[in-house]
Amino acid sequence: MTHTRLTFLGPLRLLSLAVALAFSVAHADEYSDVSQLVRTGKLTDALTKADQYLTSKPRDPQMRFLKGVIQRDSGKTTDAIATFTRLTEDFPELPEPYNNLAVLYAGQSQFDKARTALEMAIRTNPSYATAHENLGDVYAKLASQAYNKALQLDASNAGVPPKLALIRELFSPSAAKSQRPNTIPVPAPTAPVATPVATKPAPTLPGPAVAKAPPAASTTVVAAATGSPTPATPASVPAVAVAPSAPAAVVATPPVAATKNSPKDAEAAVIAWAKAWAARDVKSYLAAYGKEFTPPGTLSRSAWEEERRQRITSKSKISVKLENLTVTASGNSAVAKFRQDYKANGLAVSSRKTLDLVKSGDRWQIVKESTGT
Repeated sequence: MTHTRLTFLGPLRLLSLAVALAFSVAHADEYSDVSQLVRTGKLTDALTKADQYLTSKPRDPQMRFLKGVIQRDSGKTTDAIATFTRLTEDFPELPEPYNNLAVLYAGQSQFDKARTALEMAIRTNPSYATAHENLGDVYAKLASQAYNKALQLDASNAGVPPKLALIRELFSPSAAKSQRPNTIPVPAPTAPVATPVATKPAPTLPGPAVAKAPPAASTTVVAAATGSPTPATPASVPAVAVAPSAPAAVVATPPVAATKNSPKDAEAAVIAWAKAWAARDVKSYLAAYGKEFTPPGTLSRSAWEEERRQRITSKSKISVKLENLTVTASGNSAVAKFRQDYKANGLAVSSRKTLDLVKSGDRWQIVKESTGT
């Protein structure tokens, strides 16, 4: 397979389907079959199967995303650009198609277009770490071109060569190789694990990470749409599923006795944050963020809150599922890491997320939020 490279720069990071979008249980076999064909290098067969699936479900974002990855790996750059472009038009809230579109533009040395696509990805998700990293690489390439142009216009300018040399050294192939892989493989498909939410199973995302067995005190917490108690059951993958609803019942096994600054308290705060988000309870959702929280990007706190309020209230239903939730606490600080599966109005996005929390009085509040870490 051919992977995008930049002169002086390492390859921008392209996302595969399993990293970017959540599989649905109903169609997991089709996604897995296509992914397996990609992994074994049977790209023609993979593309044929993807097209057959899209004949009956032409708007399916997951399969369309995978089709774009197949086209890109097959060297059909123009087709891949068209596929990802249509995805950004039909699902503008998904940041991953913008990212992959930028990678393709960068491979054609269209760095202005790559920059615009990455800025759209970050505007859609200000915590999108991969897009920020790729944007930095694009800026470095644009700077390299500008410095070269400056030398062409004034070869006697002694200040430019050191800057140009610094960029070349920073993004030399050997440096890029040590920092990140040159290829992004499609992860091996695994059977999805469903967590019961009311009467409809909530899918878990087959990802590249090996599932870990839950610790002794781990429980599965479910917020049910009907408000009926749902007993906590052990799962092979620790998960917190939050379904869309207004009043919701949370039933869990009794927690281990918590100390004043126990990770259990911080974990409960994270679960409450996810539950408020799924219930579209904007007041409780925003209250989960401490006054020290600084929104990503250039948005002010008030502008960020208004943007979040509009995004949440504009959805008819929201589902948030936290998998592999781990919380470590030290004094009044805690760090929560998990995989987040988010669904709203037919969109499905999965990403790794980290929340930094600080205890203020008797409450744990979020002071930093990052995605892709």
